Amino acid sequence: MSADFKALQEEILRLKEEKHALILAHNYQRDEVQDIADFVGDSLELSRTASSIDCKMIVFCGVKFMAESASILSPDKTVLLPELEANCPMADMIRVDSPRPVRTSFPGFSNPPAYVYPAEFTLRDIKQKYPGVPVVAYVNTTAEVKAESDICCTSANVVKVIESLPGDVVICIPDKNLSMWAARSTKKKVIAWDGYCNVHERVTPEDVVTAKAAHPSALVVAHPECRLDVLELADHVTSTSGMLRYAASSSAQEFIIGTEIGLLHRLRKENPGKLFYPLRKDMICPNMKKTTLQSVLRAFRENTHVIKVPEEIRVPAKRALDRMLALP
Repeated sequence: MSADFKALQEEILRLKEEKHALILAHNYQRDEVQDIADFVGDSLELSRTASSIDCKMIVFCGVKFMAESASILSPDKTVLLPELEANCPMADMIRVDSPRPVRTSFPGFSNPPAYVYPAEFTLRDIKQKYPGVPVVAYVNTTAEVKAESDICCTSANVVKVIESLPGDVVICIPDKNLSMWAARSTKKKVIAWDGYCNVHERVTPEDVVTAKAAHPSALVVAHPECRLDVLELADHVTSTSGMLRYAASSSAQEFIIGTEIGLLHRLRKENPGKLFYPLRKDMICPNMKKTTLQSVLRAFRENTHVIKVPEEIRVPAKRALDRMLALP
């Protein structure tokens, strides 16, 4: 570590104690940002942890919807997002009222097991078209979208959430890849949204073949935000937290990781005797990498940027999260 990084980290940690704050960092953050965090994990896991710990301030090193989730679950705490322009393109692909243009082609889905709604629709449009059909919102959505939904899900529990709902049809938003992966494991009809993660969507089956050729002894572990034709070639499909557990418990010594490369830092720290390779070296989320030690320090010094979800949105959004958390 450079002397500059060390000095920045020491000042951040001093201010953290002074302000009785908690630093949360998503698994996809820069290595040096993860290293100064009190907790590193996935977005919902971090927000739940923060809500149970006594602190006055939460500095969330992630993207905006993550800071919103922290505000939803910890309304009495000050939540700061160091980089205000750190957004999630997938979360922005769905709006409650005003539509957001997104691509409507489906590489790898010759026979999708669901209807998929394109950009000209809004969440309220699809609810009106299918009255009474429950809406499952991925946690990778804005607070406003969560508030308009019936229940939330994660990439780890999406099937459990779908199965918990009444009826034979569900609407899943916004990730078409996660929805189609879940549709394979339920008899319910899944109505999906045409959203996707830019990082995971770019991976192709050819990338998996190339990575396996380069590392023939490695297991391929892929995130369910990847395309279905990619997931079918993986040895294991799971969330980021699931990847950490799988790598720790597996007897294998080498892994090809099909998610944002930021997770490799934690995988290598927690499994020093094992080898980890990115499925593609360009699996980088530019929004996750916007947060730097400098911006974290600025957040502490200038109280930027405060994320506060209004009560009229926070309450129904929390209801959707609570319904998920109440599942056994």
